[in-house]
Amino acid sequence: MARVKSALRRYTLYNNGEKTSDNIIEINGLVIDKDKHKCLLYEEEVDLTPIEFDILLYLAENRGKVISSEALFEKVWKEKYLDSNNTVMVHIRRIREKLKEDTKHPKFIKTVWGVGYKIENE
Repeated sequence: MARVKSALRRYTLYNNGEKTSDNIIEINGLVIDKDKHKCLLYEEEVDLTPIEFDILLYLAENRGKVISSEALFEKVWKEKYLDSNNTVMVHIRRIREKLKEDTKHPKFIKTVWGVGYKIENE
């Protein structure tokens, strides 16, 4: 019964005639809606700043790929990355806090030490 209700809820949420699969990204209970600029975690809205949303969206759109801090900074802020800039790291930490991730075993945003960040393809 729960599976049927869940399937119906997702169907009505995603198939109202104006959304396409390109506008919604779903990863293990995390739903990112590009059109509405909203993020849901297990059907609860996550209050992200525009920068945090853009970081999460960019990582989700490039699932399975490791994105360097430099590339992430330049894509989201549209500025040249400065050496030893901790801005990306701080924003990733805040996103993880808002997603209630375990710092030792994050479910969504993984750190690839010395390289960057990624969201798994699962």
